[in-house]
Amino acid sequence: MFEQFTIQAPSTVLNRTLQHKIDNKTKPLGALGALERLALQLGRIQENMKVDVSKAKMIVFAADHGVVAQGVSVFPQAVTPQMVMNFLMGGAAVSVFCAQHKVPLQVVDVGVNAELDNHPLLRQRKIAFASKDFSQQAAMTEDELSRAIQVGIDEVDLAIDQGVNLLMFGEMGIGNTCVSSCMMTALMGIDSSQSAGRGTGLDDIGVSKKAQVISASLKRAEVETGQAMIDWSAQTLAEQVGGFEIVAMAGAMLQSAQRKTAFVVDGFICSVALLFAQKVAPHVGEYAIFSHQSNEQAHKLLLRHLKATPILSLDLRLGEGSGAILSYPLIQSAAAFLNNMASFESAGVSDGDNI
Repeated sequence: MFEQFTIQAPSTVLNRTLQHKIDNKTKPLGALGALERLALQLGRIQENMKVDVSKAKMIVFAADHGVVAQGVSVFPQAVTPQMVMNFLMGGAAVSVFCAQHKVPLQVVDVGVNAELDNHPLLRQRKIAFASKDFSQQAAMTEDELSRAIQVGIDEVDLAIDQGVNLLMFGEMGIGNTCVSSCMMTALMGIDSSQSAGRGTGLDDIGVSKKAQVISASLKRAEVETGQAMIDWSAQTLAEQVGGFEIVAMAGAMLQSAQRKTAFVVDGFICSVALLFAQKVAPHVGEYAIFSHQSNEQAHKLLLRHLKATPILSLDLRLGEGSGAILSYPLIQSAAAFLNNMASFESAGVSDGDNI
């Protein structure tokens, strides 16, 4: 199912020309810091000396998780459909910020444990009513995994075919920090105590219990597969301990990269989706813009592993794509400075070499 992704690194043909253009803007070398690196990345991805991020879209994937039965969240599973409705009615943080920045919002039901009413902003793509409790059995079947990946592919194809030139991803699903921590543990071969965090507000006892559930779940899966977790294929890992919305996001990221379109990674859960996507196709991360470092304890470790420098650090831990949309004005500024800022020559300003 992953053979369809043949992702190449962004072209380096324009690197020198882009860097020259950036360096010769009316400023000291490197004075715009991270914006300069972002402008170079966008130019490489779009293979153009002028970049366009004016047609952005936010896609939030939503699903529930059977492992919630093990008490890994302070909120009940019923909150997932309630929050989805909040997104659709415009009351959630991501909804408010998308409206503020005039970015269309699309919510995709990949596996919410409820029947949701039709709504113009909702795409009904339900794989199942929640994944299975992976502490007891595999989270999903091969067919369910394939369909979840396809959801992400289809959403990205639809958006790009409609002219979108920057994609942003978010998620909603009670218990998905536990799922993400479990996937991170398996992908990086670390101890569950390093990946388990407070999520929606667990206390120390709750975090310890989450780590124990993760460890027990991975041991169950190792016995069932007959393989150590560090040796699992991407398919095995997702089937054993994945989540529908996380897998769908990974599929969306892979397809974005395949179609040479930059995408914005939100917080911890989205970063785990990218980590998983990189197991499928290592170059996918070169198309990713990291919006922020969240307050979830494992996110700093994960960003270091991904060699990623996020745009913002605001102590966010909301998810939903909230950090991704908050970073959008700075992404726009990186494009604006590359496209419109004067060069020393065009402005008639002396550079340091001519003083």
